[in-house]
Amino acid sequence: MIEDIQKRALHRTRILEGQLRGLGRMIENEDYCMDIITQSRAIQRSLESLNRLLLENHLRTHVTHMFEHGDEERERAVAELLRAFDFDGR
Repeated sequence: MIEDIQKRALHRTRILEGQLRGLGRMIENEDYCMDIITQSRAIQRSLESLNRLLLENHLRTHVTHMFEHGDEERERAVAELLRAFDFDGR
């Protein structure tokens, strides 16, 4: 994994851990539903941010390598990305 991306991804996971613990406390405390939903949506945005970092790393490393190694590897890379984004029809 690219060092800078790894560092940022680990930072994002620590933020997510805190957000999830906070969400659990909100549920336990029976906080106002809309506040819980707001926190849940923030967690979803944080997960999307993490996914962007992971995708960036994959594109810069594995996909680049796969595209350099012929048609079969290139097709495998495309299929992986389509599956990752639920575009493969399954």
